[in-house]
Amino acid sequence: MPHHEMHFLQRSGWLRASVLGANDGIISTASLLMGVAAAGTDNSALLVTGVAGLVAGALSMATGEYVSVSSQMDIEQADLAREARELQDNPDSELRELTGIYVQRGLSPALAQQVAQALSHHDSLAAHARDELGLHELNQANPLHAALASALAFASGAALPLLTAWLAPHAQVQTWLIVSTLPFLGLLGAVAANAGGASVWKGVSRIVLWGALAMAATALIGHWFGVHA
Repeated sequence: MPHHEMHFLQRSGWLRASVLGANDGIISTASLLMGVAAAGTDNSALLVTGVAGLVAGALSMATGEYVSVSSQMDIEQADLAREARELQDNPDSELRELTGIYVQRGLSPALAQQVAQALSHHDSLAAHARDELGLHELNQANPLHAALASALAFASGAALPLLTAWLAPHAQVQTWLIVSTLPFLGLLGAVAANAGGASVWKGVSRIVLWGALAMAATALIGHWFGVHA
């Protein structure tokens, strides 16, 4: 019977897109609102800025992720097509190449040749894709899935600072953004680290640190422009 195990690597595609999208949504929107609030704008302009940032950011994330994953898939398909031609034109040479790969991994030459012949007989292109090119179904992402995950994650993350700016007293909006955003960033970092099997402390500390720096930088810029306006 086939033996199936769940590995953290199987989550890498959607986890990367989701974490990146949510992280970017929270930090970029909160930082944008901090800068605009520090410049002294009224509440209406602040909310319009937040909504525009949410929509533009979500569409930008979706586009970037779709193009990136699609480009990667194009490269992989081109390599597979070239490998298929080489297998058709020089099957003996490709068999020796596959044998050499297994020898480098620790098999004896005789056993490596036996394994290479068996795998080539079963599916030679799959064997070369996996062992020569390093392509495997576990690390292949779907462009549309990645784009949708990024857009939804960005919008979900951006909704928190936008909701905070809407509910907070205008004079205290920067304080409310800091108090609400940084703990949520820490929670996001902990969830992502736990789902990926990484250190929770590292996941929390790095996302909170960079989020705080981004918000401080935009607040400072907004204050400078607001003072001189």
